[in-house]
Amino acid sequence: MKGQILLKNITCNGEQCDIRIEKGRIAKIMPHTSESGVDVNSVDTEVLDCTGRAAMPAFVNMHTHAAMSLMRGIEEDVPLDAWIDRIWKVESKIDSDFVYWGTKVAALEMIKTGTATFNDQYWYSPAARDAAVEMGIRPVISYVVLDHKLKDEAERQKEQCVRMFEDAQKWSQGIFAIAFHAIYSVSEEMILWSSEFAREHGLKLHIHLSETEKEVKDCQAENGGLSPVEYLDRLGILDSDVIAAHTLWLSDRDVEILGRHKVNCVHNINSNTKLASGYRFRYNELRDAGANVCIGTDGCASSNNLDMLEALKTSALFQKSWRNDPKALPLDELISLGTKNGADALGLETGKLVEGSIADICIVNTDNSFFLSPGSFLSNYIYSAHSDCIESVIANGRFIMHNRHVDGENEILENARKELRKIL
Repeated sequence: MKGQILLKNITCNGEQCDIRIEKGRIAKIMPHTSESGVDVNSVDTEVLDCTGRAAMPAFVNMHTHAAMSLMRGIEEDVPLDAWIDRIWKVESKIDSDFVYWGTKVAALEMIKTGTATFNDQYWYSPAARDAAVEMGIRPVISYVVLDHKLKDEAERQKEQCVRMFEDAQKWSQGIFAIAFHAIYSVSEEMILWSSEFAREHGLKLHIHLSETEKEVKDCQAENGGLSPVEYLDRLGILDSDVIAAHTLWLSDRDVEILGRHKVNCVHNINSNTKLASGYRFRYNELRDAGANVCIGTDGCASSNNLDMLEALKTSALFQKSWRNDPKALPLDELISLGTKNGADALGLETGKLVEGSIADICIVNTDNSFFLSPGSFLSNYIYSAHSDCIESVIANGRFIMHNRHVDGENEILENARKELRKIL
């Protein structure tokens, strides 16, 4: 890999610029007419003519189950509880090889749709981490607590989690986190244990929360009228560094609690609507209360793809529709949900194109029909174009896709087919 990259004559923040990338970061953004400060003839510099191209921050997908890329369509047209039952039966057959190649497929798809970072919650997490790192995409890998409220299983998972945390201290790439699946699938003891473990070691705590109306009603019935958010607040869980996926069925009180604790709330519109879990995500209220709102795709068994550009568009359309307000979720906030807000949730210096930030960049081909109109670039990018307009992707300052080519694609697909034949 060459030491630096120079993107020549690229549109960045509305201006024609040159972007110099060194040591994994954006070293300089300068007008195209100026001297770049780079020896373009140096063997250590990769120079790319970006005429007709625009630079955008790469996406941060804040909620995935990556290896479920091999479970698309495995159960359709059913509600969440029936869907989960089917998924758990299939998952009883998987192993680390399945997760490794499933995560490779997911990473391939995420790279091709402009994602440089994903926050994952799935099994055999060391295999998922290895697959992602080999692809050049940045993974946040959780140890998943899911004890089905069984005492023996809880003790086994405690020991396994500690061992995995110790192993993760040797990782040179990837971020280790803790997850518990949900309040309905994890014992209170393990909810408390995993939260305390995350807090003690300064780790993110990645959970599912208030995804369905049934989850809320069941929690109220079992906990003296408390909602899932109120229940976790009573336990002190929200004092941790929480990433809460879904947060869909929320009362005003829930919104206030999530905002007060600065919880990172992840909207998963495609999954939620496809499983008929709901669509009235309270973005404006959560934002105004102080929560950090992000976007995720969820896993491919429910959302069926990992395309963040599609997720952004769908999120905006539903917000405008259910609120009867075309001004709901304006473009500048919308793009931040898929980039900066996710980076902030993970404590990463990326998600925006400024000097000094980590160089996670999508190079967008604007030389096509989608960008002909006089509308704003963001309007054309999110509402008109598709993710195949993303021509190249840079992550951590190096190309992980160049001119729509990702190394090893054929091998990944062939090995994924072999894994599918084992379980189906």
